[in-house]
Amino acid sequence: MNSREKQLRAFDRLLTIMDELREQCPWDKKQTMQTLRHLTIEETYELGDAILDNDLEEVKKELGDVLLHIVFYSKIGSETEDFDIADVCNSVCEKLINRHPHIYGDVKVENEEDVKRNWENIKLKEGKKSVLEGVPKGLPSLVKANRIQDKVAGVGFDWERPEQVWDKVQEELAEFRDEVAAGDKPRMEEEFGDVLFAMVNYARFLKIDPENALERTNKKFMARFGYLEGKAKEMGKSLKEMTLAEMDVFWEEAKKGQANI
Repeated sequence: MNSREKQLRAFDRLLTIMDELREQCPWDKKQTMQTLRHLTIEETYELGDAILDNDLEEVKKELGDVLLHIVFYSKIGSETEDFDIADVCNSVCEKLINRHPHIYGDVKVENEEDVKRNWENIKLKEGKKSVLEGVPKGLPSLVKANRIQDKVAGVGFDWERPEQVWDKVQEELAEFRDEVAAGDKPRMEEEFGDVLFAMVNYARFLKIDPENALERTNKKFMARFGYLEGKAKEMGKSLKEMTLAEMDVFWEEAKKGQANI
């Protein structure tokens, strides 16, 4: 059996199991798209965690969970005769073919940026009223800022050089500092948002994913803090009983002793 046959057989096995669960399992029978939605979001975040941790065994498992959800939604869609898994697959195939005219047509591209510009222009021709129409409203703000900037850059609304974006960051920082000095809370919040938006833009120019970068820092901080808590417990103290100077000693130990943190 070749690799493609093995993959198709495995996918057919999953579809069969989904049919059986939908018919026989009390829990699976009750599920709707609405009840699955929050579970799908959780599975996607778990996949994201596994990718950040570079745990490929866990990535494999979480991809399976996400795939199960796709098959589950498709099964529900087939029951209402709105769509099935074949429609889902064919829909994305048609979209990919249409949006890659440099592969399936006679369009010439020089680099990745040309591809992205073509992608956004094709979407507008497909009936999208705005370049930003495809940005989900429910995205976390940091991810949303990155997607907004990426999309408008795809149609040429962008800075030319990273230095220009860094100058914008400095400008926004100065405006934020002025509002902090003035003590105007609403304006402080507005300017702080501008600082974050500018930093996300700068990260994009440096080919840094801001969401990944911040999450890595979250994990790093949590690991170091966990080390600090462990040392405090060994001493029979609570953190509230320790001075900042005492805590800083263990914090530095965590930084030096755990290069991957």
